[in-house]
Amino acid sequence: MFFVPFTTSLNFLFFWMTWTTLVLSHPPLKVELFGTLAVRIIFYLVPSLFFFLFDALLPSASMSIKAQGNIGLPSGHKRKRLGRVEVKIVAWSLVNILLGLAAQGAIEHTLTKTFRFRSAIKVAVSLPYPWAITIDVVRGFIVREILNYSLHRFILHNQRLPLERLHNSWYHGLRAPWPLTAHYDHPICYLVWKFLPLYIPAAIFRFHMTTYMIFLTLVSLEETFTHSGYVSLPMDIFLGGMARRTELHVISGGDGNYGAWGVLDWLGGSTVGGSETIEDDIQEGIAEYDIDDKIRKAVEDARTHIKESVAKEGNRGKTRRRA
Repeated sequence: MFFVPFTTSLNFLFFWMTWTTLVLSHPPLKVELFGTLAVRIIFYLVPSLFFFLFDALLPSASMSIKAQGNIGLPSGHKRKRLGRVEVKIVAWSLVNILLGLAAQGAIEHTLTKTFRFRSAIKVAVSLPYPWAITIDVVRGFIVREILNYSLHRFILHNQRLPLERLHNSWYHGLRAPWPLTAHYDHPICYLVWKFLPLYIPAAIFRFHMTTYMIFLTLVSLEETFTHSGYVSLPMDIFLGGMARRTELHVISGGDGNYGAWGVLDWLGGSTVGGSETIEDDIQEGIAEYDIDDKIRKAVEDARTHIKESVAKEGNRGKTRRRA
């Protein structure tokens, strides 16, 4: 027990020394962009690519754990090979990630070099306290959800705006979400829907770079799993409901479920099918766990009862033989 705090302190010291060396030896913009790219690669591209290859190489096995069955596969059928459309979708997803990185770099360069303002993301040697990181991440997610819902519903699904047609022909050309499609959309729509809701809260609260990387990590994991199409997900109580809302949004052609959490959809009357909010997701998840526990207990009781019955029959047989 004595060595646990010591080990934690040693790890923190090592991280601080590494971070300090990195910040002092490279320009802030370079640290920000490479840090952003590293998080995207590790926590979005790598797991999404793994899921994509699993779907493509083992479609029969993948289909059995897909929420939407066949249509949840990249090719749309277990016996159909990947075609130009799927390759195009993957390629544009990668392009959009790089586009977001370029937009982030352009904004930072304009702020610091052209207008001589401070950077939107704080790159400094000093590290924020854990509670400061937690507060920033929480309010970052709240602002992101508000922006995501508002821009998605009132800009990308506004029939009076040209972006609605682009968004429908690109993103809503998908049959259902599958790995690597979280960043697939027309580049302009992508910047409006994906980049701005992520970057604006970080700029408003001027996240420290480490805070931004944590925030981006959580967002990347959310995007990875909610667009995987699988039935069972880590932290299924939360991610499961978000994934279902995403699937229903795509399948319905954008009739509702514009936000990830479902709260604003519930308030705005734009919920499509299933559970409406995170609270409903939690209740459903708890109910499922309760059912699983009841089934497990019933099976164990049945086994115990069978063993007791067999033991009694054995004892009766021995008694009869002695008689």
